[in-house]
Amino acid sequence: MKTSGIGRNDPCPCGSGKKFKHCCLGKENSTASSHGAAGMSESLRKALEGRQFNSPEEAQVFLDQITQQQNRRQLDEFHGLSPEQMHQILNFPFASQGLVRFEDVLDANPVAPLLTLFKLLADAIGEQGLKPTAKGNLPRNFCREAALTYWGKHKYWENTRFRGINREEDFDDLHVTRLVAELAGLIRKYKGRFILSRDCRRLLAGDGMTTIYLKLFRAYVEQFNWAYRDGYPELRFMQSAFLFTLYLLTHYGDAWRPQVFYEDAFLGAFPRLLDEVPPSQVISPDETVRRGYTWRSLVHFAGFLGLATVEPVSDELLCHKYRVKSLPLLGQIVQFQLPK
Repeated sequence: MKTSGIGRNDPCPCGSGKKFKHCCLGKENSTASSHGAAGMSESLRKALEGRQFNSPEEAQVFLDQITQQQNRRQLDEFHGLSPEQMHQILNFPFASQGLVRFEDVLDANPVAPLLTLFKLLADAIGEQGLKPTAKGNLPRNFCREAALTYWGKHKYWENTRFRGINREEDFDDLHVTRLVAELAGLIRKYKGRFILSRDCRRLLAGDGMTTIYLKLFRAYVEQFNWAYRDGYPELRFMQSAFLFTLYLLTHYGDAWRPQVFYEDAFLGAFPRLLDEVPPSQVISPDETVRRGYTWRSLVHFAGFLGLATVEPVSDELLCHKYRVKSLPLLGQIVQFQLPK
């Protein structure tokens, strides 16, 4: 397939929704199959049957027109999105006017684990600040008190019976909240203490947690590295596709669905992600992507930010199966504006 007229930052003509430079550029002869590639080649073959062109430029114009038509065609693998729309969602999630809209201020105080922990942290910092440990982390006593408040007595005992909370990292949700709050510019260290930033105090005195949450949301998806929370390969693309996950939850989250439904949807849309998984003798690329997606995109993103309920299907200690259902906050945060 001729690609000389395709820019590096244009949507890839294979229909993946990724930029050309991050997808098929330099892989034209690769044996790895790409979502939509076969369909694109067949469409070109049929369109070229019996046609003659007077110049290479005329042929290129024709090819560009066919490519544009393909990129605007809704695909089942994208659950109703076109490659062009997917390109926008992946590369310009907060700047895709006419396709998606994010709220600037929420009508009511949101409810989310991330925000609950931020409130505990902000209250502990207060006017006097909070003295960190010698390593610069949150003090142990505060971490334990926050965990007890956050989990409740029974769950606190369950979560600490094999390993107590002796440092900030032992309470992962709080540790991540502190990191994200710093990335969002809401807290910082000043003269040896954690303090609330001037911007944070201004927001708390104004719209309060409705705007605080939105700053935490942006910092979590744009600045915080999701791979930091687990032991799976980097696979940064999972985080780049956060808006596609929210799109899936918007369309299918009104009913309980197993996490495998969303894993299938994600892998069906982006099968080439399997090619980016480092080889392992322990776990297959398919299982790596599935587990990583469930933890990062469902449990630690949608669940932690209060956009969906993601709960184990049993009380078994090592249960890795979840059921997922969207929460009202999702529709308050983002609205997709797709033509019907």
